[in-house]
Amino acid sequence: MIPSPAPSRRAVATVSVVGAGRLGTAMARALTEAGLTVNGPFRRGERARRADVVLLCVPDAEIAGAARAHAGIGRRLGHTSGATPIQDVDFGLHPLQTFLGGEGLAAFRGIGCAVAAHDRDGLGVARDLVDALGARAFVIDDGARGSYHAAASIASNYLVTLEDAAEQVAAATGLSPAETRALFAPLVRSTVENWAAHGAASSLTGPIARGDEATVDSQRAAVAEHAPALLPLFDVLAERTRALAARKEPSP
Repeated sequence: MIPSPAPSRRAVATVSVVGAGRLGTAMARALTEAGLTVNGPFRRGERARRADVVLLCVPDAEIAGAARAHAGIGRRLGHTSGATPIQDVDFGLHPLQTFLGGEGLAAFRGIGCAVAAHDRDGLGVARDLVDALGARAFVIDDGARGSYHAAASIASNYLVTLEDAAEQVAAATGLSPAETRALFAPLVRSTVENWAAHGAASSLTGPIARGDEATVDSQRAAVAEHAPALLPLFDVLAERTRALAARKEPSP
């Protein structure tokens, strides 16, 4: 059972960040800007300094080893993985955002952060850190981590994969990848904003939504000619889009 948050706020004054990758670098900078005393980020093989909290921002496969190496250094030990259970740490805190490594506090403002802990104190510590970042905490049970992280990957990682596919198909028109990004980015942004405001079915546009299968056939032929490796992806997406269109309420 997920514990309730601690009834009173426990201040976290010092944090040691382990992991100098994109998230670790951004997390250390953001927490510093939030007014906490931050040690690190510490690189692979370095031992963190003592702090209220030791936060592991390391690859999933390294969490167990890093947890053993840094046990007892802080009052609480946490990780920032979205997919890995919290069996090796006291709490988990996963920012639902992508980072390039140079971001600071502004990148965390208003984003969701999945939190989990073994007890109320651990959950309170996780929530303290989320509050310091100006983010929004929501609790994810370990048993739901697979679904949660798969949803995040579909929404973010696979979107980038789709945009790469769009660049490849657009190359047949003579557009460079940079030109495709510049021209298509406003379309992508408005689509995402429509989805966020109205949901997928209500935001769907295009030939499949209109029932224009002749145009879909023309698109498929173009993909087959100029980017044949993408044809299986096109077919799967078209099939799923037809299913989504079937959920769309007809116009009065």
